[in-house]
Amino acid sequence: MDIETPAALIDETRMASNIARLQERMTALGVRLRPHVKTSKCIEVARRQQEAGAAGITVSTLKEAEQFFAAGFTDILYAVCISPDKLDRALALRRRGCALTLLVDSMVAAQAVVATGHAFEVMIEIDSDGHRSGVQPEAVELIAIGKLLHEGGAVVKGVLTHAGSSYDLDTPEALRRLAEQERALCVRAAERLRSSGVPCPEVSIGSTPTALSAQSLAGVTEVRAGVYVFFDLVMANIGVCAPENVALSVLTTVIGHQPEKGWVIVDAGWMAMSRDRGTQRQKIDYGYGAVCDADGKLIEGLMVSGANQEHGIISRRDGAADAGVVERFPIGTKLRILPNHACATGAQYPDYHLVMASGGTEVWPRFQGW
Repeated sequence: MDIETPAALIDETRMASNIARLQERMTALGVRLRPHVKTSKCIEVARRQQEAGAAGITVSTLKEAEQFFAAGFTDILYAVCISPDKLDRALALRRRGCALTLLVDSMVAAQAVVATGHAFEVMIEIDSDGHRSGVQPEAVELIAIGKLLHEGGAVVKGVLTHAGSSYDLDTPEALRRLAEQERALCVRAAERLRSSGVPCPEVSIGSTPTALSAQSLAGVTEVRAGVYVFFDLVMANIGVCAPENVALSVLTTVIGHQPEKGWVIVDAGWMAMSRDRGTQRQKIDYGYGAVCDADGKLIEGLMVSGANQEHGIISRRDGAADAGVVERFPIGTKLRILPNHACATGAQYPDYHLVMASGGTEVWPRFQGW
């Protein structure tokens, strides 16, 4: 493979399978799939998701919203609570024709939205698992926020939640329970708003683990998920994919050895893989990534056990020294590394190299920043 290393590769076949898997599941459960494009930050990847049946996109930065809108995506949910200083930028997008939906979880943010005098479409974030942000579904504040928005001229589009604590689970039973909790609590919040006279047409939930574990989505209108498009080793440890499903990898070259330690030195350090060590507290610790051959076939028992800025150390996961590494992996050998966290690893690169089913490659730009 004549690609300068380190480089981010997308396996087209695996990505297509991942996209189809979740899209088919959401269609069967009767809800829209609104992919979270923060994982790829790539127009071409999002187009593949859209072609498979996705409706709209979810973003985590206004730069994502601007870039995707410029590329023709108009239905955009900005799924991070808006800060007042970003409202002018959001309004500029709306005035250019972008159907941008904002998110709030406080009276302060809701008041700032209303104070603009623009009829922003807004969702209220619900805390369904104590993971991060959001209003409790039974809180008095939920109704107060809804009424402030509704009576102040904003359009209350619905409620939204994200069960991020799903990343801490690793059994099907626990994932199914959390998926049902996520669904039930967000639906409950919507029912309370409607009972108070506040319109709430949309109920938006989702994370990749819960989206792939939900048994019923009654009362839900859309699901958001992002990392499913590539998957990663954290998702493999959670149990919603296998390492063989991971579509994103880092191509690297062997540049040296420490035979007495059983080390292979490669040109992909933490600048190439990111510092994310998300598998460290999971059932299998993959270090900075799992090792595959140049064709993407997993080499059992090896991982990137250490990383400096531009150097990666590959060794056996069990710590044993393999004296044959020089012969097995001579200098110049190309390897692929599967990432712990696809979002963080993708963020290290200005573009992806798509490895097509035909064997050819294409370069797909991605963007960075806020």
